[in-house]
Amino acid sequence: MTDTTAQEPTMEEILASIRRIISEDDTPAPEAAPAAAAPEPDPVVEPEPVTAFMEATPSTSEPEPEPEHEDEEILDLTDRYEAPAHETIGDLDVAAPEPEPFPTSFHSEPAPVHPEPAPSTSSVDHEALVSETASASAASAFAGLAASFRPPEPTPTGGTGPTIDDLARALLRPMLKEWLDANLPGIVETAVRKEVERIARSA
Repeated sequence: MTDTTAQEPTMEEILASIRRIISEDDTPAPEAAPAAAAPEPDPVVEPEPVTAFMEATPSTSEPEPEPEHEDEEILDLTDRYEAPAHETIGDLDVAAPEPEPFPTSFHSEPAPVHPEPAPSTSSVDHEALVSETASASAASAFAGLAASFRPPEPTPTGGTGPTIDDLARALLRPMLKEWLDANLPGIVETAVRKEVERIARSA
């Protein structure tokens, strides 16, 4: 019972609290606080360069394999080539010229037309004037004339020496040859002309 009375407020405390509340309502509200200062602008953040970002970012790609032959000498392309003194331009390899492109289209030219030669009038006249029979007879006549100039076969002698016939033939042979050389062409030409005229008249 004593604990309950000690915990409950007394009448005086209740009245005091009511007066305090009333006095707080009657007091004017405090002046508004001065306007808050304008917010300061945020500092401008400059973009970092891409290269710095790439350097900062850890690489996720696998490292490239190193070449097997590390000890091989790498040719520096910036070095100048110095040709030996005895080497000339003729010793160097010269690139062959590129072949010309093969033509894809062909223009065929017409073959030249050669006119047939006109038949020779001389050959026509020769074929019409002399027949095969006449030609064969003339050939046999010339063959017989040529056979007449063959030297006769020597006749066996009794060992007494050349006969009179042999001496006469030996003396006449040079004379006959000279006469034939001088007169045979004219005789043959005259005989052929007469035969041709005869055949032409009978045709």
